[in-house]
Amino acid sequence: MKLYFVRHGKTQWNLEGRFQGAGGDSELLTESYQQMVQVGRFLRHTSFQHAYSSPIRRARVTAQHVVKELHQHVPLTLMSRLEEFHLGQLEGMAFDDVKAQFPAELDAFRNHPDQYDTSRIGGETFQEVIDRMTPGIQAIVAANPQPKANVLIVSHGAALNAEINALLGTPLPDLRKRGGIRNTSVTVLETTDGGQSFNLLDWNDTSFLTAAASPTDTI
Repeated sequence: MKLYFVRHGKTQWNLEGRFQGAGGDSELLTESYQQMVQVGRFLRHTSFQHAYSSPIRRARVTAQHVVKELHQHVPLTLMSRLEEFHLGQLEGMAFDDVKAQFPAELDAFRNHPDQYDTSRIGGETFQEVIDRMTPGIQAIVAANPQPKANVLIVSHGAALNAEINALLGTPLPDLRKRGGIRNTSVTVLETTDGGQSFNLLDWNDTSFLTAAASPTDTI
């Protein structure tokens, strides 16, 4: 069974370098809609049994557009467990302002997930996000028992980075070492034992995107 993880399209807050968690949802950029088409065309030759998405608008709209481009009848289910980090006081803040006001929290969020302490700012820790998302992924695997099933999962950059690495057995301190995830990228995991373990087949694939990458594309 293969799980195709897609990060949502780029938004205005992504472009501006602002924290955008479960409590924020700025508009998708015009260019993002073309990239959603490119994702769908890239995945069109794969047969999908089901699609799942975070209910937050930027992910939901991305999922709807990608599914449309698959030219298949693929049911789409919204799952709250696939939401982005809840970020507390960081929500909507510019990265530079966070660096000035909460330097330790910013450094931990980016570089030391095991040290990310939310006691001053509120929101979820990395472990709390993983503990929320993993049962959702397990439910998705259980709901698609065909041995060669393919499912599409549309979610958010920071949450996907944490959860995918956790599914691969990466220790909490090392969750960020594989690198970031770009908007409208595709990462593929495979499980052959019903979700007990996962293998990484493709990480942050953007080969199908025609637009050049910029630093604000990746988290």
